[in-house]
Amino acid sequence: MTPNTRSLRAAGAALAGVVLLSACSGAAAEQAKAPEPVSIAIGEPVSPLVPGNTTEEYGTQILESLWTGLVEYGPDGAVEYTGVAKSVDSEDSVRWTVHLRDGWTFHDGTPVTAASFVDAWNYTAYSPNAQSGSYYFANVEGYGDLQAPLDAKGEPAGKPAATEMRGLEVVDDTTFTVTLNAPFAQFPVTLGYNPFFPLPQSFFDDPEAFGRKPIGDGPFRADGEFRPDEGITVRAYDQYAGDRVPSVDAVEFRVYTDTETAYTDALAGNVDVVPRIPADASGTAKKDFAGGYMETPASGFTFLGLPLYQERYADPRVRQALSMAIDRPTIAKQIFSGTRQAADSVIPPVVDGHRDGACTYCTLDVDRANALLDQAGFDRSQPIELWFNSGGGNDAWVEAVGNQLRKNLGVEYVLKGDLAPPEYGPLLFSKGMTGPFRMGWAMDYPSPQNFLEPLYSTQSQPPAGSNTSFYSDPQFDSLVTQGNAATSGKEAIGFYNRAEDVLLEDMPIIPLFFDVTQSVHSAHVTKMVVDVFGRVDTGSLRQS
Repeated sequence: MTPNTRSLRAAGAALAGVVLLSACSGAAAEQAKAPEPVSIAIGEPVSPLVPGNTTEEYGTQILESLWTGLVEYGPDGAVEYTGVAKSVDSEDSVRWTVHLRDGWTFHDGTPVTAASFVDAWNYTAYSPNAQSGSYYFANVEGYGDLQAPLDAKGEPAGKPAATEMRGLEVVDDTTFTVTLNAPFAQFPVTLGYNPFFPLPQSFFDDPEAFGRKPIGDGPFRADGEFRPDEGITVRAYDQYAGDRVPSVDAVEFRVYTDTETAYTDALAGNVDVVPRIPADASGTAKKDFAGGYMETPASGFTFLGLPLYQERYADPRVRQALSMAIDRPTIAKQIFSGTRQAADSVIPPVVDGHRDGACTYCTLDVDRANALLDQAGFDRSQPIELWFNSGGGNDAWVEAVGNQLRKNLGVEYVLKGDLAPPEYGPLLFSKGMTGPFRMGWAMDYPSPQNFLEPLYSTQSQPPAGSNTSFYSDPQFDSLVTQGNAATSGKEAIGFYNRAEDVLLEDMPIIPLFFDVTQSVHSAHVTKMVVDVFGRVDTGSLRQS
């Protein structure tokens, strides 16, 4: 998941309320104003609103309203078979059969069929389409044939051998099969995430137009196009076939360039919901929004990625030293008012497989940090450039990290925090970072595997995935693969924990904080649920 957004002003104003006309028994028409949409503050999505190319939090917040996947996730992350799939079965965890429920339609009235999924998955996996969710199909048989050959510089050097994965087969309108290249018992758990959503034929007719006004199968439909710097309004879809029938008529996702302005607007009554408040409001929000303040256990994980492609950070001792020079509990207390937990592993406490103290280099140890830095021959005369995206309220804590590095290691730092997510993201994926860079990740699906393979496996290096440190280790990859093939959750977690141990010795990233989601809402909202992914469940919203 790519970072939050921030700057000096809100980039969009509220959309106007809609006025409808009604008439009674031939009497003169009178105007009736529709209920005001519930407005939710978000940042600017990194990409157009296409499921296979949306792997960051703001676009995902919108897509969760517009689509329903094969399975759904409850507020606590539990897998629920309330989506399009009637069943997802396998006898060997390799060949899976998916049966769909009847009656599901896209917002343009066309039916959701097995081909809607298979065609969407093939499009996302095909490397020339450059979809950020491509990696999630890497374990489907034939995925490699959809990847373009690369030259010595890692650049595409020809066309892929195929356009369709041989592991996908449409049996009939409500049945398709998926053959994986190795056993993966947790495959059904992944199927509620964006890249696995279905696509209608209208997408393939004009992908660019579709990205502005998506057509999904979810509880809300797009009411007009997404407008950059402004947002999009979605309205309840009256033909929705699922259980999460909305209780509100409309939701406006309003783009802000910084969370501080969104919070100020919420205080003034100009926006209803701020899903994640800025750090400097952590200590006052409960008082500011009496009755409208929420704290929710979250899967969010904040860390500093390290550009292993830069010679300065290629030595693991440098990376270990930087980590041990950071006093996480102090930052959590002083900057976040105790609403963040110092991270001592890469798997959050809300996820099965978390282990307290898994990271031996995540505890402050100034003497050992300096010794390691000296052993590595690190040049302390050159400042460390600390990168973070603008707009997410990151400035204060990143500066605090910089101050600690200067105090504890005698190295100056430079803050590089002027890029919004649409500019920051491409640098991450193109080896454009020159120092430690802020990253945030919330689980896509409820498994410890999701905090390991998508972020650090060799096959998840960009453009196929989110391994923006460009880390690669055969032992790590092998242990994750064995975890994927395990026949029980307990066996799988054992392999994933061993993979985590390899990772935390190499330290391609610096774990920092586990999140508690702090949200606020106006009196206009009478009920709201924020799930363990850190997103507002728009189907749960109630308004006065």
